[in-house]
Amino acid sequence: MTTPVARADRGKAARSRVARSAHDAWVPSVDRPDPVAVLERQGRDRLPELLPIRYGRMAASPFAFLRGAAAVMAADLASQPHTGLTVQLCGDAHLLNFGLYASPERALLFDLNDFDETFPGPFEWDVKRLAASVAVAARANGHADAKARRAALEAGAAYRTAIRRLARQGELAVWYERIDAESLLPLVRSAHRRRHVESSLTRARRRTSLQAVGKLTEVVDGRRRIVHDPPLLEPAGAADTASLRKIFSDYRSTLSEERRLLLDRYRFVDAARKVVGVGSVGLRCFVVLLAGRDTDDPLFLQIKEARTSVLEEHLPHGPYVHPGRRVVAGQRLLQAASDIFLGWMSGPQGRAFYWRQLRDMKGSADVAGMNPADLLGYARLCGTALARAHARSGDRIAIAAYLGGAGTFEQAVADFALRYADQTTADHTTLGAAVAAGVVAASPDV
Repeated sequence: MTTPVARADRGKAARSRVARSAHDAWVPSVDRPDPVAVLERQGRDRLPELLPIRYGRMAASPFAFLRGAAAVMAADLASQPHTGLTVQLCGDAHLLNFGLYASPERALLFDLNDFDETFPGPFEWDVKRLAASVAVAARANGHADAKARRAALEAGAAYRTAIRRLARQGELAVWYERIDAESLLPLVRSAHRRRHVESSLTRARRRTSLQAVGKLTEVVDGRRRIVHDPPLLEPAGAADTASLRKIFSDYRSTLSEERRLLLDRYRFVDAARKVVGVGSVGLRCFVVLLAGRDTDDPLFLQIKEARTSVLEEHLPHGPYVHPGRRVVAGQRLLQAASDIFLGWMSGPQGRAFYWRQLRDMKGSADVAGMNPADLLGYARLCGTALARAHARSGDRIAIAAYLGGAGTFEQAVADFALRYADQTTADHTTLGAAVAAGVVAASPDV
């Protein structure tokens, strides 16, 4: 590692490749791929019976479209010049991919919580996706463009401020940096909103495997089974259940020794196929119910298929060939603390999967219900969390030097966010037209 001065010089040199003010640019190229075609290409090896659910969810609103269209935006970002200042990207850093979860020490943290698309790449791609999601969400909530731009600007400003603060800290201090959920309350000004946040924290603490048992299972002929709620939750067939039992040992081998010992104290009870998210719909995803000391000591694990990141075709090769390992390694690097049951393995037909707890005090913000002041504050929080994640994996000193002390970068990113919000609305309309014309089938949102 070179000296801090040399690292800062490298960051400043990146301004010659992309000026900070140039981040405002967004003009789609004449050969820009059709967004529906990009989505259809993604769906070729997904479960075809679930694809109408994906399109139905994405067609619900421009914000829902943005959530499911990480591949579309990745191609758009790749068409622009970039800084070359590489971090481990989340790859899908929109507003709803931040949230609450429990650390192994049972502290409730706020952080990034989705890593399906994680991959090394230029830091500004995550910042721009976050800012664009802020602008799209603001418009969906009926906020004027001036307020939407202000919220997007605050996301970028918070990122810059946090990176510059972390650039002055030592390596261990940066590594141990975290956002404790209790620190969120002082950021909320109104008493009404503070009560809402307190309620959200309480709900998150209750979202455990024990709570999931009451919601997701029932007793049939004296045995506990996962409920049947098609098409979103369906019992795994005999073949899938046999495969899950078989690959369990491979997953187990990716855990540390003490965590393997802990996992061995649970026994397999039942499994089901589960539909999750928006962009992930159609990927193979299962939940497994395990029991520990007795049936009142449950553990729910989620097994989700991992694919090539949407970023990979636009960037140099990453360090991991196995997509499941890529997701797990990226999560461990970006999160302040990660799930103790996070692991990976290969399944039938060589498909890659990763495992994690289904519910571990997880919670997310109600972005759709936020007024302009609340959205601005939440955007600021997400920008801060993103900077903390990037500081662990990239050269925070170089990035801080590139960004500088003025607000040039976030002003440009805010302008980009509004322009890309226009693009998202147009792409959402294109999807709606494809659904109306029968090009793709869409089910009502379920």
